[in-house]
Order: sequence, then C-alpha cells, then structure tokens
Amino acid sequence: MVSVGRTGRATPFAVLEPVFVGGSTVGMATLHNQDQVAVKDVRPGDTVVVRKAGDVIPEVVGPVLSLRPAGSVPWEFPRLCPCPLHTELVRPEGEADTRCVEPACPLHTELVRPEGEADTRCVEPTCPFQRDQRIIYFASRGAMDIEGLGDSTVMQLSEGGLVSDPGDIYSLTREQLLTLDKWGETKTDNLLAAIEGSKTRPLPKVLTALGCKGLGPSASDGLSRAFGTLDAVMNASEADLATTDGVGPTIAAAIVRWFAVPANRAFVEKLRAASVEFGLVEVSRQPQILAGKAVVVTGSLEGYTRESAEAAIKDRGGKSPGSVSAKTFAVVVGTEPGASKLTKAQDLDVPILDLAGFEYVLETGTLPPS
Repeated sequence: MVSVGRTGRATPFAVLEPVFVGGSTVGMATLHNQDQVAVKDVRPGDTVVVRKAGDVIPEVVGPVLSLRPAGSVPWEFPRLCPCPLHTELVRPEGEADTRCVEPACPLHTELVRPEGEADTRCVEPTCPFQRDQRIIYFASRGAMDIEGLGDSTVMQLSEGGLVSDPGDIYSLTREQLLTLDKWGETKTDNLLAAIEGSKTRPLPKVLTALGCKGLGPSASDGLSRAFGTLDAVMNASEADLATTDGVGPTIAAAIVRWFAVPANRAFVEKLRAASVEFGLVEVSRQPQILAGKAVVVTGSLEGYTRESAEAAIKDRGGKSPGSVSAKTFAVVVGTEPGASKLTKAQDLDVPILDLAGFEYVLETGTLPPS
C-alpha cells in the first residue's frame, strides 16, 4: 500500500501478517520508495525478511524467493493518490520520491466569499491525507509539542469538520470538543490547556512546525539565532538564509518558495491572530569563532546545565550534536559521561576536553595546547 505525508510524498509500505521483531509485534514495514520496491522485487503474497532499521523502524529486507507463490506479478506503483480526490501521483525528474500533486483548480470547486470581504474565491480542495499529516506534524513533539493531539485525535477532529489546517487548532472550543465521541470534560480541558500552552513555544519550534520542506529542528535553530524573529526569516533573501549554519542553498531556496505562496503567508497571519507569540530569540552577539565546528558535550559540567553548555557552543556559531563522528571538533567530558560517546571519541581519535578545555574553546575557538 501507499501512505501520503504532509509534503505529498507517497511512501510504499508492506502490510504484514503480524510478526515479532526487535521487541515488538509489527504489522507494517516501510519499502521507502518506488525504486526500492523494484530493486528488492517485493510482490503481494511474498514471504519477506523484516528487520528494524536503526533498531526502530520496521523495513522489508527482501523476499524469500523459494516461498513465492506461483503466478505472482510485480507490484505497480499507483498512478493516483489513495485519498478521496484521487489526484495524480507524480515523480519529478531526478528525484526518488513520488508525490501527490494537488490540483491547481479542478472544475466545479466551491466558490466562497469570506465574511467581511468583497471578493469571492475559488476554494481549492486539499488532499485530506496531506492535510491531516500537516496538522499532526505541527502538533508533534519536535514542533509545537501539543500533548493529546496525536494521529487519532487529529483525524477525529478533521472528520468532524473542526480543523482543516493547523491554525484551526487555536479556534477549537470546549463546546465543539464535547460533542465528539468519547470526549469528556477532563480530556477536553487537557487538550485546550495544551493548545494554549503551545502559544509560547520558542522560535525554533515555531519554524519547524510550519512544515517547510527541509526546515527541521537544526536549521530552525540556526535561523532563530541568526535572525531573531519569524518576520525577519520570512523576509530574508535566499542568499542571507543560505549562509546560516545548518541551512545552505537548497533549504534556503525551499524557505523562500514556501513564504512566496500567499496561502502560507496567510497561515502565518492566522497563527499571529491566534496570539501565537513566534518566540522572540535574541540574536547572538558572540564572535562566531566555532562556525562549522561540532562540539559534543557528555556528562555534567560545573557551572553549566546541558542546555546552557549547548547554548554557549551555538551562540558562537558551533553545533552541539548528540553523537560523535569523525567530523567532531571535540568532545567535552564532565562527570558521569555517556560511555558510548567517550569510547567512540577515543576510537576516532577525537580530542577530549575537560571543563577548563571547554572554556578555552569557548574563548578562542581553538583547541587548548597539548
């Protein structure tokens, strides 16, 4: 089968007889994209080998050919989105992913005159799968972190006609929620409180929640530190965005394209009208002496919390990833460090620093003398 995500990406997946893998029972496994299905030659009815990629995501390794049923035929990627609109699935030239292309203006779409406006507009239908996934992503932990607004709740709100985009979350009322099946006062009040609390999320969370392709937490954090406000990011040039740590030309171009769409700008204003604060961030005035350098912190450092140590690195233009690699500039080791990070740093011959070494790096941008 095929699932459709918030950006329209159509991802093939296998529906399995339930099987115990890596500590849990799974009934679905990813097949990644059209090419992977063809390369692995996975067909309906096959017995397959399944594993958990990265010990987390179930994926199909390949078929057991000796058990393939007679008369099986290769699976064909669908031409139309499985959503009720049945819009065309298109694979752009040079890309591995196939996407649901929403119609620009199909025939017989509804004409609506918004209250208080003189103009009547064509209301383009939206792929409901993409719509729901955008709302789910917006509310996810890495974005606006709205507890209680998971997949099933979003779909229930969507099917009930209460939300059509993430901005509608902030218009939900107690009376509306109490009309839904299996919604009591406690569940309703908890969700409304979580929604209200999300209005003060920091700017990196808000930028991530917008759902612009490629704009994840790392790039959002870099943009927040470089520009300070959502409006500054929204009005920045592609060249200025591209120079931001963690962004680069591809993501910068995607951001500019996203904000150039009138509907996306209207969505931002919808959030502003709902009193979402856009989390003002103070632009760092520290010299960017760690630009392009990754400093990993593990264990407790006297005078620093984990957050403040990472902030000190990022304020100077550096990165503070959660894992060690051959490209890591240095690993700062405090008390009770993570054994795996320390071991990997030793194996890769990455410089290991104590508190004094860390403060030397923050002051100079270079490693302390041996």
